[in-house]
Amino acid sequence: MNIETANRLLQYRKRSGLSQEDLAEKIGVSRQAVSKWERAEASPDTDNLIILAKVYGVSLDDLLNVNPEEDKAPQTEDTTPESDSAPKDSVSFRGGIHVNSHTGDKVDISFREGIHVDASDGTKVHIGSGRISVDDPTGKHNYNSDTAPWINALLFIPYPIVVAAIFLFWGFSGVYGGWSTSWLTFLTIPLYYSLIDAIRKRDAHHFAFPALAALVYCSVGVFCHIWHPTWLVFLLIPVYYSICSAINKARTKNINIEEDCETE
Repeated sequence: MNIETANRLLQYRKRSGLSQEDLAEKIGVSRQAVSKWERAEASPDTDNLIILAKVYGVSLDDLLNVNPEEDKAPQTEDTTPESDSAPKDSVSFRGGIHVNSHTGDKVDISFREGIHVDASDGTKVHIGSGRISVDDPTGKHNYNSDTAPWINALLFIPYPIVVAAIFLFWGFSGVYGGWSTSWLTFLTIPLYYSLIDAIRKRDAHHFAFPALAALVYCSVGVFCHIWHPTWLVFLLIPVYYSICSAINKARTKNINIEEDCETE
């Protein structure tokens, strides 16, 4: 992202009366990400650009163009009532290819941010920055992929089926209690997916620590018959999330300090 676009994002945010923390909460990103956008250290992907445009109440072209007045000038040439009342197809080649259909379909192809399709029926498709997402209003064809290949590989693994297979094999084998203990494997399912979610969002708060506490408590109780004082492990749950909250607050505080130093 160039410095002109970064400054424009900063001006739009100030005009909207939003702090970086408020904007980050609306978009669903970190405060640090917003700060980097406004310092031209990073670029928002197409999804975030679309959300930014909606938050600021401007078009995507106005958000990206250095001189948005250049696009507005030709529109004043045709002021007949027919042109104002009847929607028409439009094509723009500024910063990429942007097609708006009179039916409500929109296609934005950015040379930097990828492809974004917004259909009139509410379906949205985004391809770019190593990420593919499909948002179907019916909920039947939603899809979201991340940039890290190994994370995609983990998500495509049918882990519940793997756990069910282990459960059956363990139960029929009779090893370590067989059926009476193999059910513990099902407690690893929320651990598996919450760990992936925590890694993707870089926030340990998304990890299902209560499921881990339950797994430890049940495992020690079943195999070692030490139910007491193993139950004390549940007292670690509020401690864990308190630590996560403290870490997040510390990150936010550091970002605020950096921004204050830059403004001075």
